[in-house]
Amino acid sequence: MQAFTYSLNALFPSANSMFLMSILDIFHVLLFYFDSFMSDSRIKSQTNGSNSKSSNEGHDSQIPKTGEHSVDSNGTIESNWTELVKEFDQMNLREQLLRGVYNYGFERPSAIQQTAIKPCILGHDVIAQAQSGTGKTATFSISVLQRIDLQSKECQALILAPTRELAQQIQKVVLAIGDYMGVTCLACIGGGSVQEDIRRLQSGVNIVVGTPGRVYDMLDRSALRSKHIKMLVLDEADEMLREGFKDQIYNIFMKMPSNIQTVILSATMPKEVLDVTTKFMTDPIKILVKKDELTLEGIHQFYVDVQLEDHKFETLCDLYSTICVAKSIIFCNTRRKVEYVAQQMTARDFTVSAMYGNMDQAERNTIMSAFRSGSSRVLIATDLMARGIDVQQVNLVVNYDLPTNRENYIHRIGRSGRFGRKGAAINFVTNDDRSIMRSIEQFYNTRIQEMPANIADLL
Repeated sequence: MQAFTYSLNALFPSANSMFLMSILDIFHVLLFYFDSFMSDSRIKSQTNGSNSKSSNEGHDSQIPKTGEHSVDSNGTIESNWTELVKEFDQMNLREQLLRGVYNYGFERPSAIQQTAIKPCILGHDVIAQAQSGTGKTATFSISVLQRIDLQSKECQALILAPTRELAQQIQKVVLAIGDYMGVTCLACIGGGSVQEDIRRLQSGVNIVVGTPGRVYDMLDRSALRSKHIKMLVLDEADEMLREGFKDQIYNIFMKMPSNIQTVILSATMPKEVLDVTTKFMTDPIKILVKKDELTLEGIHQFYVDVQLEDHKFETLCDLYSTICVAKSIIFCNTRRKVEYVAQQMTARDFTVSAMYGNMDQAERNTIMSAFRSGSSRVLIATDLMARGIDVQQVNLVVNYDLPTNRENYIHRIGRSGRFGRKGAAINFVTNDDRSIMRSIEQFYNTRIQEMPANIADLL
């Protein structure tokens, strides 16, 4: 690369440095996409026998042979990493971190935590999948907190999330578990002050959690320096690697050190997403759940045959007139539908809140705070709320509209029944929706029952 730079200087002796850097950037991108089209065999041959990450030196011998195991509490996890660590105090965590884990309320690690934390803190690339509400956020939070050097003020870990609310939630978990460590963590998200983010980054933070757009902006401005980042985490990876985010993720990855450790997590991991990971992960540890074990055992799944779209709203009002739940979320597919349902329910004297993607950030924060505190107990939302948001006491999810893709179904219903609590999902099904519901049942190998007359007794 140095020789290439010298050649550019020879070809363009009078060119300024910005011009030369632009050519270099284009060259980097071409190299990256050329490598993306290499076959799996070449990728393996380049990395066989060595992980190439400096943090992994001396650990290759610790990778167990490929196999699979079963953990009853959260379903069978398919993995090429067979080591289970069943207690937090057996993970060789630093003392202040272990204290924070217990203070956060954890007693024993969940299935995904037993399996995934160890390879993460050893520095391996990891693809981790587990059912909603089983502790994925704590899995990577603990791993990141173990790996960072508290003596350095440089950013050493970057965590990306698809929504602002999820990024803020992750920041709270990191700060809570890392409370005794004195860790610094910035939520770098759109809707807030750019100058304040720059100021905080320049003052020094250990960990950055953010959405792709704002994070890339900070990298592009050199406010966020990537030189010391050793760990990149993609939460809700299936969403992050779809067309809407994929280019942004690639652009961010291009600015990372070549030996970056990459960890991706999600409740669903479609094959096309796993295929994409071959472009920027090296011999990853894979911890995957069988598709037919993804639906959550503690969540009762029902449907109501509303026949026509026009019948949905009256059905919804009848339902909320007969049940009493602590908190519930009603999912609609569009902002217009969210606003319509919220306005109509308010007119019927129901107390509800509404939230969707392009709302002002301050308003979104106010709505989420009210919902978490319980001053608002019914939230009507788009799929913005389906991804990773953890609100206690949500025991009912209503799919006013069935989701437009099957993966979002599990994310939606996973908002209820968090961490093994009981919950219910009620799906409104029109005549046109029946094939969609059958497709969901077949995809997850599950059965959605017709809603019984005594539904109030089950909630």
